[in-house]
Amino acid sequence: MDLVVNEELKAYIDPLTPDEHDALERSIVAEGCRDALVLWGDMLVDGHNRYGICRKHGLPFQTVQSTRFQSMEDVHLWMIDQHLGRRSLSDYQRGVLALRKREIVAEQRARRLAEPAEGASPAPAGPSPALDTREALAKAARISSNQVVLIEKIRKQAAPELVEAIKAGTISINAAAAVSSLPAAEQVAAAAAGKDELKQAAKRARDSRRRAPADELAAATTTATPSEHAPSDASANTLESLQQRVATLTAENAALKLKIADLHAQLRAHAGEADTAPF
Repeated sequence: MDLVVNEELKAYIDPLTPDEHDALERSIVAEGCRDALVLWGDMLVDGHNRYGICRKHGLPFQTVQSTRFQSMEDVHLWMIDQHLGRRSLSDYQRGVLALRKREIVAEQRARRLAEPAEGASPAPAGPSPALDTREALAKAARISSNQVVLIEKIRKQAAPELVEAIKAGTISINAAAAVSSLPAAEQVAAAAAGKDELKQAAKRARDSRRRAPADELAAATTTATPSEHAPSDASANTLESLQQRVATLTAENAALKLKIADLHAQLRAHAGEADTAPF
């Protein structure tokens, strides 16, 4: 039985490693293909590795039709859910699948809201509203919320060679997120050089990020206008006039104190004359 193999669909999920494929092949050759291949019409949806192994060895297999698929997006969502449960997937791979699912669900929801059926109320927002938060994504992928943030950054910035290094286990998600902030050429060179160079590249990226605030402050200080460091001419004139005014008021205050002291002396003198006058 010949089935239609959609290459885009076949590549949608990361392939088995050579060791995993060899183990699957040994199992099928020894015990037969126990799980049915999932079809959508005559298109193979699930079981590409089993199908290839059975054809290679001329072994029989069973198929089952799925009636739940209405579009290729439905197929993708089903594939994602199936593979999120695989224990052999890395944290990075599960995180990417969860992010893909969020994107598909968001697109479906937007279409439903924008194009409701004629004469009917809009359809529900989508089957997985909980994926709107990073916490829910982390739970679906069985990773931490911080890892979700790092994987989002890697998906946006990482060169393909760096992504392959992550999948191969040559570099951690945390270190890869740091390296992904470097220029693409530097990422490619580090990935080609191997594990040690990737570690050094991650260190350079982190050091650069730590230096950035200090460099920005130094640049701001160097390029500051004179008004930010010293009084302007107008400010200097105002300060000088205030100082002169203070000096004048201080002198006037001292003169008033002398006058008051003189008046007190005169009062005391008059009081003494009054005390000695005859009756």
